Amino acid sequence: MDVVKILAILGSGAVFFVVVELIRRGQLKEKYALLWLFACGILLVLSMSRDLLDYIAHLLGVNYPPSFLFLLAFFFLLLITLHFSVVVSGLSEKNKRLAQEVALLRQEMQEAMKRTVENRDVTG
Repeated sequence: MDVVKILAILGSGAVFFVVVELIRRGQLKEKYALLWLFACGILLVLSMSRDLLDYIAHLLGVNYPPSFLFLLAFFFLLLITLHFSVVVSGLSEKNKRLAQEVALLRQEMQEAMKRTVENRDVTG
């Protein structure tokens, strides 16, 4: 077994273990964990099965099959980054809407308190 294969298996296994541990501790939501587990599974299978890796790399024209693993990992990280950018954009919009609602509610509350004080002054 060559060094690159061992490193690829250890790296994929380590990321898989970290993802499972983060899920167990409740620090990673399941919908994001599925993406990571899927990627780890694919990388682990390709790391362990040199024939499959060679076949796919040959189909795609990659001369050194282990570099295909790193290319695959790079594209996965690129997709994860894109996904998180979409999520952050949505959360940013929700945060803006919530801040506007809080400001409106605060204004309504201050006006209601002002009317209450004025009513006391008039009746008192």
